[in-house]
Amino acid sequence: MDLFSIPLVFALIAAFAPKNLVRYVGLTGAFSSLIAACVHVAYYTPGWTVVLFEPKMITNYGLTFKMGYDGLGLLMVLLVNFITPLILLANLNRDSAKERAFNAMVLLMQFGLIGVFTSLDGIMFYIFWELTLIPIFLIALWYGGSERKHVLVKFFIYTFVGSLAMLLSLMALGTYTNDFSHDSLVAVQLSSKAAFWIMSGFFLAFAIKIPLVPFHTWQPSTYTVAPMAGTMLLSALMLKMALYGMIKWMIPLAPEALGDMKNIVIVLGLIGIIYAAIIAIKQSDVKRLFAFASISHVGLIAAGIILFNKEALGASFIQIINHSLVAIGLFLAAGILEDRLGTRELSEMGGVAKLAPKFAFWFAIIGFASVSVPFSSGFIGEFLLLKGLYSYNWIIGLLAGTTLVFGAVYTLRAYQLSMFGAPKLESFKDLTWNELLVFFLLTVVILILGIYPQSVLNFVGPSLDNLMQSTQATNILIP
Repeated sequence: MDLFSIPLVFALIAAFAPKNLVRYVGLTGAFSSLIAACVHVAYYTPGWTVVLFEPKMITNYGLTFKMGYDGLGLLMVLLVNFITPLILLANLNRDSAKERAFNAMVLLMQFGLIGVFTSLDGIMFYIFWELTLIPIFLIALWYGGSERKHVLVKFFIYTFVGSLAMLLSLMALGTYTNDFSHDSLVAVQLSSKAAFWIMSGFFLAFAIKIPLVPFHTWQPSTYTVAPMAGTMLLSALMLKMALYGMIKWMIPLAPEALGDMKNIVIVLGLIGIIYAAIIAIKQSDVKRLFAFASISHVGLIAAGIILFNKEALGASFIQIINHSLVAIGLFLAAGILEDRLGTRELSEMGGVAKLAPKFAFWFAIIGFASVSVPFSSGFIGEFLLLKGLYSYNWIIGLLAGTTLVFGAVYTLRAYQLSMFGAPKLESFKDLTWNELLVFFLLTVVILILGIYPQSVLNFVGPSLDNLMQSTQATNILIP
């Protein structure tokens, strides 16, 4: 239970801590959670399901309150507990870091995310899914930009509609069984028609959160008006709930509908890859540019997940991790540029590399990781996803491969316009120690996974086998 108690207890402490100490309370809580997650990983046997909490009863409403993890959930918990302290560390010098509410909300978000990835009951998954909306909404509302209220209303409406659709699907599925445990829900046999509607409800919720085109319109504005920490939480962690949900919940609970949904999801993913990349190339606001870049990258991951074979799912987990690492780095770079220059417009930047060589170097490293150069964490994941899509249909694979070209264009364009060109400023403060440390830690993990991606594949492989067997994937889903 330490995975749950640490962030929750420290969130409560942060809510009442002295203002001059609250930032260190937040960091202590986040790093303590990371240590706890590492201990769980060290003692975990791949393929096992570890139950953390399971009351010896089932309520009249079919709730089992069952919490635990397999390799898939534990990897996501580790990702959450690695990214959260980096977010707090990156924001250490900002005014928001001195606020009790800010630190408490980040830790509450961490608690909610851990709950999402350790839920072994459908209703508990939904409850924690909804819980994560509260802290991120309040962080954006309290510390966001001037147009935040209008943008956040749109964000709330989108997520509310998606959540309602998922709840209806869960309720419908619950009529076939006595409880909402993951094992019971997976065991339900559905007609193709019923499965299609149930999967559609889950897909709407996940497509909004990812987001996939055309459910993406809330994302660029929300990412832009949110403070840097809020944008990091949204891009690096919150959207991963949906990608994980596709793998763990959407497909296994209604595998009979996969044949009908596969082409729909792949087409939407392809549209997102190409459309969002083209829009990113045309952006002058560096934060919006990276927001559209995120849509393009996650479109590829979603298209790979819906293939639902072991190689594509393993590659998806690598890309999920890579996207989180790169998102933290890119939005940190965007935040540094905005803070130092007072603008997000690329046309008003230039010559930063001469004034801040350390920043230029680490920004370049993250930029190379974003375009998945060899020996970066994204290289093997993107390669395997494109290989899987090409094997499914060579035209689809070819179109998905345009992400390599478009990604290089918008990333290098953003770097060139901000770092080089005619100097438009006289001074630019180079990286502080905490910003440098965040870039360094991101780079270390990016290189480790780029050199040894098998560590992720070996960790999740047995759990993927179990998941696919439990959904009868070898007979129903894989040709």
